[in-house]
Amino acid sequence: MPAEERLTRLPALPDTPGYAHAVTVSGRLLFVSGQVAVDETGCVVGVDDLAAQTRQALSNLHHVMSRFGADWSDVVKFTWYVVDVSDVQTLRAVRDEVLRPALGELHNPASTLVQVAALFGPEFLVEVEAVVAVPDQRSDV
Repeated sequence: MPAEERLTRLPALPDTPGYAHAVTVSGRLLFVSGQVAVDETGCVVGVDDLAAQTRQALSNLHHVMSRFGADWSDVVKFTWYVVDVSDVQTLRAVRDEVLRPALGELHNPASTLVQVAALFGPEFLVEVEAVVAVPDQRSDV
């Protein structure tokens, strides 16, 4: 696995609530564009439902990563964009539901959460992008 070390404790900073302050990597990096809650036909999934939209956006992200032979344990950093940060616990719960089976006891990747005035469509509540350390195997991309 090219994601080598996850820094979660540092004397000068408080412990992180479920994510790493930093992650070191080796090898190739994959920068995945922001993913939103659309299905394979382009239809919005989970209108007005942050949990459903987060699940779909993560599913779409996983489809992209998988094409390069990567899994959740290879994610170095997430950047989350939400229109309402007050419901961050819903986002965190879905993130953990999706990632925990692959990560086990590892902390989640480094993460940034940004509240935005709007996403590219008024029906979207969340968008997530990722930096992924691609495993050494070659893909057919």
